Parts: sequence; C-alpha cells; structure tokens
Amino acid sequence: MATEVKSDLITRLRAHQVTAAADLYTVNGVPSQAIAEKHATHLTPLAEEFIARSPFFLIATADADGNCDVSPKGDTLGVVSVLGPATIAIPDRLGNKRVDGHRNILDNGHIGLLFMIPNVDETLRVNGRCFITTDPDLLQSMALQGRAPKLAMVVEIDEVYMHCDRSFLRSGLWKPETWPDPETIPSMRAIGCELKDLPLPDESLGKRKEEYRSRLF
Repeated sequence: MATEVKSDLITRLRAHQVTAAADLYTVNGVPSQAIAEKHATHLTPLAEEFIARSPFFLIATADADGNCDVSPKGDTLGVVSVLGPATIAIPDRLGNKRVDGHRNILDNGHIGLLFMIPNVDETLRVNGRCFITTDPDLLQSMALQGRAPKLAMVVEIDEVYMHCDRSFLRSGLWKPETWPDPETIPSMRAIGCELKDLPLPDESLGKRKEEYRSRLF
C-alpha cells in the first residue's frame, strides 16, 4: 500500500510551488521563436500521412470543472478520417460504456490528441474543439468487419505540431530488449480488485485472459 503523504511534506513542497508562467521561464529558459511558433492551425499532407499511419493515439479531455481524463485509442491504419484541412473525425469502437471522454466533451468541448507510430520516436500533437455526431454516412464510412461505430468525435483543429523524441529516447519505449514479461506486471483484474478492496483473482492460468481480447469490434 502507498504510504500517506505527510502534511509537513506537502507544506514544504507548496513552499516551492510555481504559480506564474514567468517563473516557469525563469527555471526552464525561454524557447526560441521557432519553437514558440512551431504550431499551425491546419493539417499539411505530411501531417495527414503521419495520422494515417498512426494505429495508436491518446485523447485528453476535461469536464466543466477542469477535471482531466486521458484515454488510449487504437485502431487500424487510416481510421481517423480527414474531413478537411482543419477537421478530423474519430470513430468510437466497442468499449466499457463509461464514456468518460464523451461526457467531458458534452461539458467542455476542448480536446487534445497525441498520435504515435510504433518504432517512431516523434509524435504529432493536435489540440482543438470537439463535438460528437451520429451521422449515419460518416459512421458507415468508418465500419470495420461489418460493424459501424455508434458515435464519432469530430475535431476542429486549433493547433497541430510535432513533438520531439526525448521522452521516447529516455524511456527506451521501442527497444524490445527493455520490455518486461507481461506476466510479471500486475493485471487489470488484480489492480481493479485491489482498488475496491476485493479478493485478488485466481490468475494461475495467466494474468491476461480477459474475454474482451476476442471482441475488438
């Protein structure tokens, strides 16, 4: 069990709290003009190609009070539809029906996306405003294995830019020799039980035997 953070530690940490953007620049330095202005407000052909070749991306949303959520999304290549130079659409595949991100979008339409490609250290970032649609023609165009999604998120882009590779290089994320054996990592079921103070599951036949693995669409 994690040890509770002592109140005197929090007091000490808050004594050094950064509260202004100017302080951030004092600590980190000021970015060059090229870096500060590297974003664009629309996709280019090469940015579209990066998105088309990205099978995995992260979606960040927040509710009306600013409570944040990040959700991983994975799909076949080219699943994100480019509707225009500054508009993309993302299908919603079979999930657990919590719809955390969708509820956030209803409250606060701002969205952030991070597109990743295996074995590529750079990422593409997209920030914008989002709404949810049930347009039948769009959904049918996103069908996979005969199943169309029930919803799609339409993102109107405010910013798009590339993110450098330092985090991937530091973590060695794409180096197979650093990858752990999945059976040595706590499973979703075990962590879920522990979070709810339930008995840990019997995983003698393997930690990752969840039924959903055979029901992706």
